[in-house]
Amino acid sequence: MALKYSRQRELIKNFLMGRRDHPTAEIVYKNVRQQNPNISLGTVYRNLTLLADRGEIQRLRLGDGTDHFDADISPHYHFICRECGCVQDLRMDAIDGILDGARQHFDGQIAGHITYFYGTCAQCSQGINS
Repeated sequence: MALKYSRQRELIKNFLMGRRDHPTAEIVYKNVRQQNPNISLGTVYRNLTLLADRGEIQRLRLGDGTDHFDADISPHYHFICRECGCVQDLRMDAIDGILDGARQHFDGQIAGHITYFYGTCAQCSQGINS
């Protein structure tokens, strides 16, 4: 179903497309507000949810209680630094073979998987973010 055009939604999506750091809704709001001072945080949350529900962006739930957003909807993995909390794309070959293993040990239907890698980023490892 086609959505009615929304300048606010376009600003949000364009902001995300120019980022590789997987910002939170609050970061999106602070930045988009510079172009549209009348936009509310609630509008940003609603549009991020709508875009994620439509598959136009990814919502990342990293276990820290705050959703992060990614405009890159291609299949890829993420690395989360346990020191500074940064989220980075991890480019590597697909590990879809784990689906076959999971399906062998599960009676229901498995549609996919989400895999996050954790550790310390290069900057934190070198003491740059300290």
